[in-house]
Amino acid sequence: FPVTIGFGNEYSNVLNDCPNGLEVRRSLYLDRTQIQSLPNGLKIEGDLRLGDTSIQSLPDNLTVGGNLHLDYTPIQSLPNGLKVGGDLWLYKSQIQSLPDGLVVKGSLYLNGTRIQSLPNGLKVGRGVYLENSSIESLPNGFKVRGSLNLSDTPIQSLPNNLKVKGNLYLSGTKIQSLSDNLEVGRNLYLDG
Repeated sequence: FPVTIGFGNEYSNVLNDCPNGLEVRRSLYLDRTQIQSLPNGLKIEGDLRLGDTSIQSLPDNLTVGGNLHLDYTPIQSLPNGLKVGGDLWLYKSQIQSLPDGLVVKGSLYLNGTRIQSLPNGLKVGRGVYLENSSIESLPNGFKVRGSLNLSDTPIQSLPNNLKVKGNLYLSGTKIQSLSDNLEVGRNLYLDG
């Protein structure tokens, strides 16, 4: 069963005093708690949920085997050495940048964020969802194994050699023409 510290519980500060290198065999749910920090080298085999907390940063070398939920948090950047085995949820967080070489084995959700660009070397195992974000550019040769949603963003052009195995959503963007060597494995949505 997951470890749950829930809904503003006064015990949510217990992790501030935990040793570095703590391992949790299942999931850790800290949504809507007063948690301020996590121990360095924290390893969670399941999901880590920190949605709607005031946590400002994550420790270096954090490993999450499942999904990492950081929705509605003030986090502006992610730590070096972050490993996410499932989906990374940053919906409506204050994220402004992602670390170079970030690997997310599931999908990456950046909907409604202020992020303006994605780093080189970003690897995502499934879809990338950026609708209603501030995204302005993607790396050249960017490859997405699932769908890519850029709907309702200020992006004006696509990089050369963009490869999307799923659907590509471009409705509500300022894109006037498609890039060279664009590959879309499923549907291309240009409406709106």
